[in-house]
Amino acid sequence: MANPNIVAVTSIYGNTSYLVPTGTTATTWTALTPAVGTVNKIDNIVASNVTASAATITVSINSATGGGGTAYRVAYQISVPAGASLIVVDKTTAFYLGEAQSVVVTSGTTSAIEMTASYEAITS
Repeated sequence: MANPNIVAVTSIYGNTSYLVPTGTTATTWTALTPAVGTVNKIDNIVASNVTASAATITVSINSATGGGGTAYRVAYQISVPAGASLIVVDKTTAFYLGEAQSVVVTSGTTSAIEMTASYEAITS
């Protein structure tokens, strides 16, 4: 079931996930990929720079699981100042992630950015 009918919801669970890209290559945020029969509503994503220098971040929604398919960028090479946080997604820009999609994060500096995301796992 690639896109469950969320009108007939059987459960909604609130979740928070964390990711620290440990390299400068694209990292698939596997915890955000929904289980079979589930769609995840991504309510917010925050990128926090924990270093003393600015670091860039790119976040994309990919059209296939595991970071495959086409990348549709939500944020592209945005510089996050030292010791600052960037709200990439909030309730005004929330999106649904189906089980055949993925979220991919690319940091310009190794281990500089800590990512957090809050989302609702909606099962029908």
